[in-house]
Amino acid sequence: MQGFANKEALATTISTRKATFYSRSRSSLWTKGETSMNFINVHDIFLDCDRDSIIYLGKPDGPTCHTGAETCYYSSVFDALQGSKPNQDRQVATTLYSLEDTISRRKEEIVTEGSGKPSWTKKLILDNQLLCSKISEEAGELNQTLLENEDKSRTISEMGDLLYHAMVLLRVKGVKMEEVLEVLRKRFSQSGIEEKASRHKS
Repeated sequence: MQGFANKEALATTISTRKATFYSRSRSSLWTKGETSMNFINVHDIFLDCDRDSIIYLGKPDGPTCHTGAETCYYSSVFDALQGSKPNQDRQVATTLYSLEDTISRRKEEIVTEGSGKPSWTKKLILDNQLLCSKISEEAGELNQTLLENEDKSRTISEMGDLLYHAMVLLRVKGVKMEEVLEVLRKRFSQSGIEEKASRHKS
């Protein structure tokens, strides 16, 4: 990723070992991951020969880009010129991580903004009973699309609602989507029988 840094941002990065930048639009420092928790843990810092640009070398806790991509530089100019379609797997991950980032920012706004008319996401974050009832409701409506043989578009819509509310619960519990995806990756790398057996052992 690329960001602007002044002396204070560089000094903060050196002292905290968290990649920190300076927002020219807000006129304030910002640490990568302060809302998404996807910090970049800086191991080293390099200066170019003219000493007018620097590189933070570090290990990210999650996706570097706010879209959920591993890097902000994932769009090939040559692919665009050739009219290539974007990678579907990347689109899926980008959408999930982008939604996760939005939910994280809504939770952060509750702390920084205090009172005021909350958004639906904020209401869910503040009320565990409401959130759980909505997840149960959306799961039931998704089931009904199968039991009542409803249109495919209805199933898609209900699954979107269920996934959104479930992701709010993950944020409340402090669970990252990447952690869930990692569990799925491990499960798909072994048979169902082996996976179930491993659960009983732990």
